[in-house]
Amino acid sequence: MLASLTAFIITSAARLLTGARALWLGCTADPRQRVYYANHSSHGDFILLWASLPPELRRRTRPVAGVDYWQKPGIRSFLINRVFNGVLIDRQRTGSATNLLQPLIDAIDHGDSLIIFPEGTRNLTDEPLLPFKSGLYHLMQARPTVELIPVWIDNLNRVMPKGRALPLPLLCTLSFGEPLQWQEEEDKEAFLERARNALLTLSQEKAQNG
Repeated sequence: MLASLTAFIITSAARLLTGARALWLGCTADPRQRVYYANHSSHGDFILLWASLPPELRRRTRPVAGVDYWQKPGIRSFLINRVFNGVLIDRQRTGSATNLLQPLIDAIDHGDSLIIFPEGTRNLTDEPLLPFKSGLYHLMQARPTVELIPVWIDNLNRVMPKGRALPLPLLCTLSFGEPLQWQEEEDKEAFLERARNALLTLSQEKAQNG
Protein backbone atom coordinates (compact mmCIF):
# COMPACT_ATOMS: atom_id res chain seq x y z
CA MET A 1 0.00 0.00 0.00
CA LEU A 2 2.76 2.46 0.99
CA ALA A 3 4.76 1.58 -2.13
CA SER A 4 1.74 2.16 -4.40
CA LEU A 5 0.95 5.49 -2.76
CA THR A 6 4.58 6.58 -3.03
CA ALA A 7 4.64 5.62 -6.73
CA PHE A 8 1.51 7.71 -7.35
CA ILE A 9 2.98 10.72 -5.55
CA ILE A 10 6.31 10.46 -7.41
CA THR A 11 4.77 10.07 -10.87
CA SER A 12 2.33 12.92 -10.27
CA ALA A 13 5.06 15.20 -8.91
CA ALA A 14 7.46 14.37 -11.75
CA ARG A 15 4.91 15.27 -14.40
CA LEU A 16 3.74 18.38 -12.54
CA LEU A 17 7.20 19.81 -11.82
CA THR A 18 8.59 19.22 -15.31
CA GLY A 19 5.47 19.55 -17.45
CA ALA A 20 6.70 16.36 -19.07
CA ARG A 21 5.41 15.36 -22.50
CA ALA A 22 5.92 11.90 -23.96
CA LEU A 23 6.26 12.09 -27.76
CA TRP A 24 5.85 8.69 -29.40
CA LEU A 25 7.57 9.56 -32.68
CA GLY A 26 8.75 6.21 -33.97
CA CYS A 27 6.69 3.72 -31.99
CA THR A 28 3.46 3.49 -30.03
CA ALA A 29 2.85 3.03 -26.31
CA ASP A 30 1.92 -0.64 -26.50
CA PRO A 31 2.65 -3.39 -23.97
CA ARG A 32 5.22 -5.38 -25.94
CA GLN A 33 8.46 -6.17 -24.12
CA ARG A 34 11.14 -3.55 -24.65
CA VAL A 35 14.48 -2.16 -23.57
CA TYR A 36 14.23 1.64 -23.40
CA TYR A 37 17.64 3.32 -23.55
CA ALA A 38 18.15 7.03 -23.00
CA ASN A 39 20.63 9.85 -22.51
CA HIS A 40 21.68 10.49 -18.91
CA SER A 41 22.26 13.96 -17.50
CA SER A 42 20.37 13.92 -14.19
CA HIS A 43 19.57 11.61 -11.27
CA GLY A 44 15.93 12.17 -12.18
CA ASP A 45 16.20 10.65 -15.67
CA PHE A 46 14.87 7.17 -14.97
CA ILE A 47 12.17 8.52 -12.65
CA LEU A 48 10.86 10.81 -15.37
CA LEU A 49 11.03 8.14 -18.07
CA TRP A 50 9.30 5.61 -15.82
CA ALA A 51 6.66 8.18 -14.81
CA SER A 52 5.99 9.08 -18.47
CA LEU A 53 4.96 5.55 -19.40
CA PRO A 54 1.25 4.64 -19.31
CA PRO A 55 0.36 2.74 -16.10
CA GLU A 56 0.04 -0.63 -17.84
CA LEU A 57 3.57 -0.28 -19.27
CA ARG A 58 5.00 1.14 -16.06
CA ARG A 59 3.95 -1.90 -14.05
CA ARG A 60 6.21 -4.16 -16.13
CA THR A 61 9.08 -1.74 -16.81
CA ARG A 62 12.05 -1.80 -14.46
CA PRO A 63 14.87 0.77 -14.30
CA VAL A 64 18.42 -0.55 -14.18
CA ALA A 65 20.38 1.10 -11.37
CA GLY A 66 23.70 0.79 -9.56
CA VAL A 67 23.90 -1.05 -6.25
CA ASP A 68 26.52 1.41 -4.99
CA TYR A 69 24.10 4.37 -5.12
CA TRP A 70 20.70 2.84 -4.44
CA GLN A 71 21.16 -0.17 -2.16
CA LYS A 72 21.78 1.72 1.04
CA PRO A 73 19.61 1.56 4.17
CA GLY A 74 16.80 4.09 4.18
CA ILE A 75 14.72 5.85 1.55
CA ARG A 76 16.87 4.96 -1.49
CA SER A 77 16.60 1.24 -0.85
CA PHE A 78 12.84 1.49 -0.28
CA LEU A 79 12.34 3.45 -3.49
CA ILE A 80 14.40 1.28 -5.81
CA ASN A 81 13.17 -2.05 -4.42
CA ARG A 82 9.56 -1.40 -3.42
CA VAL A 83 8.45 1.52 -5.61
CA PHE A 84 10.43 1.26 -8.86
CA ASN A 85 11.12 -2.49 -8.66
CA GLY A 86 14.56 -1.72 -10.09
CA VAL A 87 17.11 -4.18 -11.42
CA LEU A 88 20.29 -3.60 -9.44
CA ILE A 89 23.75 -4.18 -10.88
CA ASP A 90 27.13 -4.06 -9.19
CA ARG A 91 29.20 -1.64 -11.25
CA GLN A 92 32.32 -2.40 -9.22
CA ARG A 93 32.19 -6.14 -9.79
CA THR A 94 34.59 -7.79 -12.21
CA GLY A 95 33.68 -10.71 -14.45
CA SER A 96 32.38 -11.58 -17.88
CA ALA A 97 29.79 -9.37 -19.55
CA THR A 98 27.20 -12.15 -19.36
CA ASN A 99 27.65 -12.59 -15.59
CA LEU A 100 27.44 -8.85 -14.91
CA LEU A 101 24.28 -8.57 -17.01
CA GLN A 102 22.61 -11.68 -15.61
CA PRO A 103 20.11 -9.71 -13.46
CA LEU A 104 18.96 -7.86 -16.60
CA ILE A 105 18.70 -11.08 -18.61
CA ASP A 106 16.73 -12.69 -15.79
CA ALA A 107 14.31 -9.73 -15.73
CA ILE A 108 13.77 -9.99 -19.49
CA ASP A 109 13.20 -13.73 -19.22
CA HIS A 110 10.61 -12.98 -16.54
CA GLY A 111 8.73 -10.83 -19.06
CA ASP A 112 9.79 -7.40 -17.86
CA SER A 113 10.87 -4.38 -19.89
CA LEU A 114 13.92 -2.34 -18.85
CA ILE A 115 15.15 1.25 -18.70
CA ILE A 116 18.89 1.55 -19.24
CA PHE A 117 21.41 4.37 -19.66
CA PRO A 118 24.25 3.14 -21.87
CA GLU A 119 26.52 6.11 -21.13
CA GLY A 120 27.02 4.44 -17.76
CA THR A 121 27.19 7.68 -15.78
CA ARG A 122 25.65 11.15 -15.86
CA ASN A 123 26.86 13.33 -18.70
CA LEU A 124 28.07 16.59 -17.12
CA THR A 125 30.03 17.71 -20.18
CA ASP A 126 29.07 19.97 -23.07
CA GLU A 127 28.87 16.96 -25.41
CA PRO A 128 25.33 15.76 -26.20
CA LEU A 129 26.26 12.12 -25.43
CA LEU A 130 29.14 10.28 -23.85
CA PRO A 131 30.48 7.13 -25.55
CA PHE A 132 28.30 4.11 -24.86
CA LYS A 133 29.45 1.27 -22.62
CA SER A 134 29.38 -2.23 -24.07
CA GLY A 135 26.59 -3.52 -21.81
CA LEU A 136 23.81 -2.56 -24.24
CA TYR A 137 25.47 -4.58 -27.00
CA HIS A 138 25.93 -7.68 -24.85
CA LEU A 139 22.36 -7.45 -23.53
CA MET A 140 20.86 -7.32 -27.01
CA GLN A 141 23.22 -10.04 -28.20
CA ALA A 142 21.85 -12.26 -25.41
CA ARG A 143 18.18 -11.35 -26.06
CA PRO A 144 17.99 -10.04 -29.67
CA THR A 145 14.21 -10.38 -30.08
CA VAL A 146 13.38 -7.73 -27.46
CA GLU A 147 12.53 -4.32 -28.96
CA LEU A 148 15.20 -1.69 -28.40
CA ILE A 149 13.71 1.81 -28.15
CA PRO A 150 15.81 5.03 -28.07
CA VAL A 151 14.42 7.78 -25.81
CA TRP A 152 15.79 11.33 -25.86
CA ILE A 153 15.17 13.22 -22.60
CA ASP A 154 15.24 16.97 -23.20
CA ASN A 155 15.62 19.76 -20.64
CA LEU A 156 15.65 17.77 -17.39
CA ASN A 157 19.19 18.91 -16.52
CA ARG A 158 17.97 22.53 -16.92
CA VAL A 159 14.72 21.96 -15.03
CA MET A 160 16.69 20.87 -11.96
CA PRO A 161 20.28 22.13 -12.32
CA LYS A 162 22.93 21.18 -9.79
CA GLY A 163 22.72 23.17 -6.58
CA ARG A 164 19.16 24.42 -7.10
CA ALA A 165 16.53 23.62 -4.46
CA LEU A 166 13.46 24.31 -6.61
CA PRO A 167 12.86 23.34 -10.24
CA LEU A 168 12.79 25.90 -13.03
CA PRO A 169 9.52 26.19 -15.02
CA LEU A 170 10.79 24.58 -18.23
CA LEU A 171 8.95 22.05 -20.34
CA CYS A 172 10.61 18.65 -20.42
CA THR A 173 9.98 16.22 -23.28
CA LEU A 174 10.74 12.58 -23.84
CA SER A 175 10.95 11.53 -27.50
CA PHE A 176 10.46 7.80 -28.12
CA GLY A 177 12.07 6.74 -31.39
CA GLU A 178 11.84 3.90 -33.86
CA PRO A 179 12.92 0.43 -32.63
CA LEU A 180 16.45 -0.64 -33.52
CA GLN A 181 16.64 -4.05 -35.13
CA TRP A 182 19.37 -6.46 -34.08
CA GLN A 183 21.75 -7.32 -36.92
CA GLU A 184 23.57 -10.60 -36.40
CA GLU A 185 26.58 -9.66 -38.53
CA GLU A 186 27.14 -6.29 -36.79
CA ASP A 187 30.13 -6.00 -34.45
CA LYS A 188 30.08 -4.24 -31.08
CA GLU A 189 31.53 -0.93 -32.24
CA ALA A 190 29.14 -0.64 -35.18
CA PHE A 191 26.11 -1.54 -33.05
CA LEU A 192 26.95 0.99 -30.32
CA GLU A 193 27.58 3.71 -32.89
CA ARG A 194 24.23 2.98 -34.56
CA ALA A 195 22.43 3.05 -31.21
CA ARG A 196 24.16 6.29 -30.25
CA ASN A 197 23.32 7.92 -33.59
CA ALA A 198 19.66 6.96 -33.16
CA LEU A 199 19.56 8.99 -29.94
CA LEU A 200 21.37 11.94 -31.49
CA THR A 201 18.92 11.92 -34.41
CA LEU A 202 16.03 12.10 -31.94
CA SER A 203 17.62 15.11 -30.24
CA GLN A 204 17.97 16.87 -33.59
CA GLU A 205 14.36 16.11 -34.56
CA LYS A 206 13.22 17.52 -31.23
CA ALA A 207 15.21 20.71 -31.85
CA GLN A 208 13.72 21.09 -35.34
CA ASN A 209 10.13 20.44 -34.28
CA GLY A 210 10.30 22.50 -31.10
